[in-house]
Amino acid sequence: MIISRTPFRISLAGGGTDLSAFYRRQPGAVVSTAIDKYMYITVNRYFDDNIILKYRRTELVSGVENIRHPILRECLRKAGISGGIEITSMADVPGGTGLGSSSSFTVGVLHALHAYQGEFCTAEQLAREACEIEIDRLKEPIGKQDQYIAAYGGFKFFEFLPDEAVRVDPLICPASVWARLSQRVVLLYSGVTRKAGPLLRRARAEFRSNEAVLRRMRDLAESARQELQRGRVDSLGEILHEGWVMKRGLAAGISNAAIDHAYELARKRGAAGGKILGAGGGGFLLLFCPPAKRKSILRALPAWREISFQLEPEGSKIIYVSK
Repeated sequence: MIISRTPFRISLAGGGTDLSAFYRRQPGAVVSTAIDKYMYITVNRYFDDNIILKYRRTELVSGVENIRHPILRECLRKAGISGGIEITSMADVPGGTGLGSSSSFTVGVLHALHAYQGEFCTAEQLAREACEIEIDRLKEPIGKQDQYIAAYGGFKFFEFLPDEAVRVDPLICPASVWARLSQRVVLLYSGVTRKAGPLLRRARAEFRSNEAVLRRMRDLAESARQELQRGRVDSLGEILHEGWVMKRGLAAGISNAAIDHAYELARKRGAAGGKILGAGGGGFLLLFCPPAKRKSILRALPAWREISFQLEPEGSKIIYVSK
């Protein structure tokens, strides 16, 4: 038996510029961090030649071509495994909440399958193969940042280049900077899950008309990197706010009345900025606020559940290999 553990992520700035509709014309950039919420994948030898898959549903099939779950089907094809295997998934947080769970799932499955076959796999290879499956094979309207932060972990600045190359730079800061950042970020769950695909397809259809906005969002990622490296943690609040104001104007459905009300109420109570994570429409609201204002903001939003988290320095890893 093999068990992989792959982190979820929080994207702070630059989201949208990691899609090919943007970065093939000019480089995109994203600041993102892995967090200590995970996708767990177990892979085990099955007693016969069938394939058994356990996720939200259970599939028992005689061949890869009969698998209904598209990511699992393509991961097994990529690995060249035709049968005699069992795959199970578990997660700390529901899917469809803006934490990059789909790509963490893909990276985790690939990592476990490589280990099952006795193969070492680098973070770059995992991220690249996950992008191939989700974007090239399955034609999902997503970008590359989720696969890369799931594979690499840590706090990273990514650049997405027109030739499909991805530059991965760690944000190197004193421990005191990360401590101050952790004191100022609040993660609140709306209780609403959603499919990212329809929202992303609408946003992508309007990319040409929003190219100037996306260029500014890319520049905000660079600003976030510079401010954090200089120790100016509090600057991140306004960067998040400016990015959110632009993001929610990219396409209908990214925000809604409930999200707007919660965000404005948080701002009135002292939050410097924030954003809905992922494609929008629900999921998690990230807020940046002075520590002294935290309790007041939480009291003002009783319907939004706070989820505690820490920054995760490691990416996808194999945490168990049976003898």
